[in-house]
Amino acid sequence: MKSPFLESIRTEIRTKQYSYRTEKSYLYWVRQFILFNDKKHPEIMGNYEIERFLNHLAVNRGVSPGTQNQALCAIIFVYKNVLKREIENLQYKMTKTPRRMPTVLNPEEVASILGNLEAEYWLITALLYGCGLRINEALSLRIKDLDLKSRSLLVFNGKGRKDRYTLLPGNLRESVKRQVAHAREVHQSDIADGFGLTSVPGSLHKKYGPAMKDFGWQYLFPSSTRCLHPIAGYVCRHHLHHSTYSRQLRQAVQSSGITKRVTAHTFRHAFATELLRSGSDIRTVQEILGHSDIRTTEIYTHVIGDKRAGTVSPFDRLPE
Repeated sequence: MKSPFLESIRTEIRTKQYSYRTEKSYLYWVRQFILFNDKKHPEIMGNYEIERFLNHLAVNRGVSPGTQNQALCAIIFVYKNVLKREIENLQYKMTKTPRRMPTVLNPEEVASILGNLEAEYWLITALLYGCGLRINEALSLRIKDLDLKSRSLLVFNGKGRKDRYTLLPGNLRESVKRQVAHAREVHQSDIADGFGLTSVPGSLHKKYGPAMKDFGWQYLFPSSTRCLHPIAGYVCRHHLHHSTYSRQLRQAVQSSGITKRVTAHTFRHAFATELLRSGSDIRTVQEILGHSDIRTTEIYTHVIGDKRAGTVSPFDRLPE
């Protein structure tokens, strides 16, 4: 049986058009908050219970600073938007996440990992490193986002709900074409079985309806199975799940003998570092990566040990 209170939170989240991942995260933390406080309704709780819960997460569960902040954001959201109450004078501040140097792979290490990947997993990794994508951005690529002629990709609704274009390496064009052909085969099979709709936010499904069967809307990396849309309830085909990719990447890293901690995001770090090392303007790199603050991009200048990011003195350009 669904909880009316949790459903009211879900409704508010969807009204504000938060992502489905945020919806799941917020509902999880609100449930944990209620269970920790002996299933009391948040309406009769306040600062004391919130502080107790956050301290429990830090001391007893040992969660990371980012997770603590996420739990606090979920609780504040409920009080502000659902219960219409402001939480003031909370004896807890957002935990500052320590700023750490990113793990970066050199080109030889990237090539070694790629050599232990196959098919779509190879191409996903190549796009992460060649385009500077986040893993969710790569997996969420749709056919309509590709422009092979101008060698560019549209990252639609990326982090911060921003669109941006990034470069598509020319030597990936044929691999992308093969993946598009695979996606077309999967889509044609779905159409033949009486399906063919792709997964989109609920609002877009209502707006475009049958157009969601168009090939341009299909994912470049389709899932191997169809599923029920978690919000709209129709049968659709989603993209490949990130956990599936993570397993393949982990095996490839182990086979490569690389001892660094490598995740999908590591290739984005390597992309930015190589651009700066080759002399690309830091503002250009900032735009390609989709960073709102130049200081986020500047961290890569520390990785390469050069805060000037490839800038050459005019004196060094004088004729000999």
